[in-house]
Amino acid sequence: MIATSDRTPLPRTFFDRPVLEVAQDLLGRLLVRTTPDGPITLRITEVEAYDGPNDPGSHAYRGPTARNGVMFGPPGHVYVYFTYGMWHCMNLVCGPDGTASAVLLRAGEIVEGAESARKRRLSARSDKELAKGPARLATALGVDRALDGTDACATGDTPLRVLSGTPVPSDQVRNGPRTGVSGDGAVHPWRYWVADDPTVSPYRAHVPRRRRS
Repeated sequence: MIATSDRTPLPRTFFDRPVLEVAQDLLGRLLVRTTPDGPITLRITEVEAYDGPNDPGSHAYRGPTARNGVMFGPPGHVYVYFTYGMWHCMNLVCGPDGTASAVLLRAGEIVEGAESARKRRLSARSDKELAKGPARLATALGVDRALDGTDACATGDTPLRVLSGTPVPSDQVRNGPRTGVSGDGAVHPWRYWVADDPTVSPYRAHVPRRRRS
């Protein structure tokens, strides 16, 4: 049973479940990023589930690599990847050790430490945009590949931790296609978000990248 106290850390058993269960249940939880300038706390409002070998849209679909190795480890760890040569994105690993499912954190509301987040997100027009999208979220929190493999369930000092927060009622959860996923993986309606929340990012279908001639 998950504790209801807002500041209670989520146990590893929370993440040791099927990825679709974890994804929906992460909405409303708090992600705390410890920085030299103080903590930044994010309320999670949008996520996407990726189901490893069962999911053509997952980085782990074809097995382990140097890039995705954390996804095959214990649940509750952080998987960070670099994309388009510019941005980092953050995931939370789910399921038993040896599987490769994970939840991408797509958007959230900065509820503590907004001043620190603003310094990293100078282009944000308002605080609602600080973490509106997975790359913006990682940037606002100062998350990069150096944090890949971080145990978000560890006790003591840790750069990232997930707290119980306030779970979102099921009638306030929406789902639909994942953003920017192509091919067979595009059919899964595994993007979940908080209804009518202004920090949720807009849906964008996959657009093939043009090859340079």
